[in-house]
Amino acid sequence: MRLPRTRVPLFPALPVAAVLVVLVAGCSGGGGGDGDRADRPDRATTQAAPAAASDLQDDYQKVIKDVLPSVVQIDASDSLGSGVVYDDKGHIVTNAHVVGEEKTFRVTTATGEQPLAAKLVSAYPEQDLAVIKLDKVPRGLKAARFGDSTKIEVGTIVLAMGSPLGLSSSVTQGIVSATGRTVSEGRDGGGTGATIGNMVQTSAAINPGNSGGALVDLDGQVVGIPTLAATDPDMGDGAAPGIGFAIPSSMVRTVADQIVKNGRVTDSGRAALGITARTVLGDDYRPAGVAIVEVQDDGAAAKAGLEAGDIITDLGGTPITTITSLSESLAAVEPGAKERVTYVRDGAERTAEVTLGEM
Repeated sequence: MRLPRTRVPLFPALPVAAVLVVLVAGCSGGGGGDGDRADRPDRATTQAAPAAASDLQDDYQKVIKDVLPSVVQIDASDSLGSGVVYDDKGHIVTNAHVVGEEKTFRVTTATGEQPLAAKLVSAYPEQDLAVIKLDKVPRGLKAARFGDSTKIEVGTIVLAMGSPLGLSSSVTQGIVSATGRTVSEGRDGGGTGATIGNMVQTSAAINPGNSGGALVDLDGQVVGIPTLAATDPDMGDGAAPGIGFAIPSSMVRTVADQIVKNGRVTDSGRAALGITARTVLGDDYRPAGVAIVEVQDDGAAAKAGLEAGDIITDLGGTPITTITSLSESLAAVEPGAKERVTYVRDGAERTAEVTLGEM
């Protein structure tokens, strides 16, 4: 499954007509007693259902009113994306693939004011995150509240806010479909090629331009940064409906805090072997492992006795056939973890216990 970024060419927003379709399903009870009463809906039930729907709608509207002013549109020269106001000093967090190679930007807030000038503070492509800063902080700029993404569960209702297809201040709704996903992003079309662990999967629609926006729970807290939408190979380049991924807010805060404080990421929190490597093919011309090209001095691999020329075929019980599969395996564990590595040297299979370092 190929996962495209949601960075798109800049184009004028077009008028959009929204159609709300309401599907009403009913059921009937049966079996003995008063047949008329069995077919007649309970008055308390019919009153409770509209009340519950009204309460949920009120929750949506409250969250949107509270959070949407903190979500901005970012114009990066010939492309656009979304961002979230991180603090009252004008820092805005977004995806690294939204900023691309640009250093200066135009930022439009949800209030529809004139675009504001901003500059790049730092990008961290390895996690597909970046922070930019407004040149001048407008009065009333509101920072979003970032929640603890480690506490969200499958089934949590979430809203995705951003500028899909250039339509600023758009909101879609869904649930958290899964947590702990490891996803690799392509490099085509300006992607970073990052392999990102612990992603939040959501059914809320994520379209081109949503990247860098906010995935928000009903407490009004940002629990993720929408980043990728899946595509179905059978549909060509068409998106696979209801499958999107967001970088968890806990990782966003870890990276953004370092960039705001130090101007760069100093502690990645990502496990590494300390090698330069490449994918190798087997006799059947299919990917068969990862060959070590260079071992960093005092790195995790060097300390475990691995050498240039060794071919890694397994990490912690997970078969390794490509650089991508190795990156995904490393993204799922923490620095300092001990993992058994299976490798081939001079035609013989060997194993070593490696204490993983940090990227």
